[in-house]
Amino acid sequence: MSNVIPKEKQSAYQRWEMESFGEQEMLATNDAAVEHARASAAAEKERLAEIARKLDEDCEEARAKGYAAGLSEGRKAGIEDGRTAGIAEGRLQAEQERQLLRQIAETFGTEVARANELIAADMLDLSLDLAKAMLKTALKIRPELVVPVVREAIHYLPTLQQPALLHLHPEDAVLIAEHLGDEISTAGWRVVEDTQMERGGCRVETASNQVDATAPVRWQRIAAALGKESDWLES
Repeated sequence: MSNVIPKEKQSAYQRWEMESFGEQEMLATNDAAVEHARASAAAEKERLAEIARKLDEDCEEARAKGYAAGLSEGRKAGIEDGRTAGIAEGRLQAEQERQLLRQIAETFGTEVARANELIAADMLDLSLDLAKAMLKTALKIRPELVVPVVREAIHYLPTLQQPALLHLHPEDAVLIAEHLGDEISTAGWRVVEDTQMERGGCRVETASNQVDATAPVRWQRIAAALGKESDWLES
């Protein structure tokens, strides 16, 4: 019997290759390995993503803390700088106000002193005017006030030198004769009536001396002693 199979009787055949043996098992194994690798990769990716998120969160928290700390420090520094600047500005303003008040006080003191001087001068002028008016009135009401004036004047000059003259208003001469007649005669004084003189004063003369005790001259001496000029004839 022939071992040759006719062509028409030959059936389809499967080509044999090395992979054909155990191919399914190998494919299954490969699929499992691939799946495991994929799962591992996914897990690693998730782990890395979690780490990245954690890092982002940590960085954000660090940035937030840093910002807050910086803001707080900035505020503190700003407040401190502002407080220091405010104190310095306040001290400067206080010093300026102190200087201004000192200038005002000095100016005010000067003005007060000047006003006091003016007031004092005005008061002195007023006092002199009142005193002059009162004295003139007193001499009219009490003409005998001339007596102590004459007595002082004749005692001031010695009568050893002749002639010794006593000039008086005619009306005052009558009063002096009544009150000091004997004293004048004994001392050697001669009364000279002068109608040009005002009442209330006298003028005494010797050969070498003269004393003017007339009312206008006595008044000018009083005013000069007070540093003022005041005319007896002015009302």
